[in-house]
Amino acid sequence: MSRGRRDGRQPNPDAPPFRTLSSKYPVSDLAESLAEGIVSGHPEMPIFVFMPNDVDAIIAYLESIQTTAPPAPGETPNG
Repeated sequence: MSRGRRDGRQPNPDAPPFRTLSSKYPVSDLAESLAEGIVSGHPEMPIFVFMPNDVDAIIAYLESIQTTAPPAPGETPNG
């Protein structure tokens, strides 16, 4: 399993870092997808389906690690 590196670089540059997910949408919006089966945008990632208690734990973890990512070049701070 690949994980983000301690220096912040991603093994797959097309995959967003978990710590910045909330800059694109509310992390809690992932709950339904996690419960029904989430499919990622890159082929290396398998399909996962989680039980309700697991969904709650994943959402809590993701919310706990969120950071404010600096805006991309040409982007305003609010997206």
